[in-house]
Amino acid sequence: MKDLFGRAILDFQTNNSPEDLITETTISEEDEMSVAYLFRSYAEMPQLEQKALQLAKGKILDVGCGAGSHSLSLQNQRDLDVTSIDISPNAIQACTLRGLLKAKVQDVMTLENEKYDTILLLMNGAGMCGKLKNIPKFLLKLKSLLNPGGQILLDSSDIIYMFDDDEDGGKWIPSQNEYYGETVFKISYKGEKEKPFEWMFIDYNTLQNAALDNGFKCELLLEGEHFDYLAKLSI
Repeated sequence: MKDLFGRAILDFQTNNSPEDLITETTISEEDEMSVAYLFRSYAEMPQLEQKALQLAKGKILDVGCGAGSHSLSLQNQRDLDVTSIDISPNAIQACTLRGLLKAKVQDVMTLENEKYDTILLLMNGAGMCGKLKNIPKFLLKLKSLLNPGGQILLDSSDIIYMFDDDEDGGKWIPSQNEYYGETVFKISYKGEKEKPFEWMFIDYNTLQNAALDNGFKCELLLEGEHFDYLAKLSI
């Protein structure tokens, strides 16, 4: 990986001529993404994210923290103990420059010997497992990182609305996917292309079934305006 997403974040943080990221998926056309959005304040965040930050408590792990905006809000406004992890070295460098005290390059799947009261997976964070078949392993890993009474707070979207209607009044979904929420992302930045990567958007019912299968209680906390939702998983 060239870490272009992280490079865009670091360029913005260091004022190094940042540009918009160009994103494209298997179900959507090329689109420009403003890097500035990743640097939003609490007041600028969607209601789902604000609610998750209000519910965060104890020792917190922010998985896939990106530019670190959620972690900064918890650390600076609520004085909470937050560890912020991302697989992007550039993003973590930006987080450190922004003042995050515990930001490190780390894949959550290789994190060991740590326990948390709250694990955050915001901005469709559960999608990092790529495919639905990977969800059990992913959830069991997260379970191993939770303290008794701990919680996982995650948001995602049901992207069924993006598919065309078929003649029977249902949705026409390409058959190459095991699950319609599975996509492949392509990112380019400043003329360079990143290696395509798998990302998943999981609808609430599918998440709930996977959670129950892996020993979690799953609660729907809030629904957004556009097929998105916030959920809480607890043991």
